[in-house]
Amino acid sequence: MNTPLLYCIVDLGYVAPESIERVAEKMCAGGIDILQLRAKDFSEESIESFGLRLAPVCEAAGVPLIINDWAELVPAVGAAGAHVGQHDRSVADARWRAGDAAVVGKSTHSFEQAVAAAAEGADYIGFGPLFPTPTKPGRAAIGLADIRRVHEAVRIPIFCIGGVKRENLDAVLDAGARRVVIVSGILQAADIEHYCRDVKARLSTLNSQLST
Repeated sequence: MNTPLLYCIVDLGYVAPESIERVAEKMCAGGIDILQLRAKDFSEESIESFGLRLAPVCEAAGVPLIINDWAELVPAVGAAGAHVGQHDRSVADARWRAGDAAVVGKSTHSFEQAVAAAAEGADYIGFGPLFPTPTKPGRAAIGLADIRRVHEAVRIPIFCIGGVKRENLDAVLDAGARRVVIVSGILQAADIEHYCRDVKARLSTLNSQLST
């Protein structure tokens, strides 16, 4: 989890069920590093079916597949891990359900939550929402002010999320971000593959500069 830079989500709030493979293939062709399946309001059976359809796409591209919320589906789907929210299962519980070798990430919405998630044993965190986003209606944006502070305090990978798009990416990176999650910007793009390639190139350039 130390090398991924661009984390993307096949969100069934934006993608029709019949299109998930096509969208995932375009994301993977664009060079994404992690793909999450998010299917709110769908049954466990449906989510397992979606995961089984996405798993071969991710495996062929060498991209880890993460299941949102449903850690117990990780073994059945053959996914790499699970992602939990602040009000979902604990990291330990999710790992028990997903398997000891599974990756477990956690959503955080403040500096304090980020530090707590790292102490809890999360393999990575999502930090946001940085900007207002329809993906998380009703959740207040936390802004950019704490990004650098979080990166100084938390040693596990931090993926900044929430309203991040190509047009505000520079501001997010200037604030101290090194990794991002982009959802609607990619899923609504006219050319998903090109969009992903462009963002990944900017992230790779920045991280290469920081490592020299």
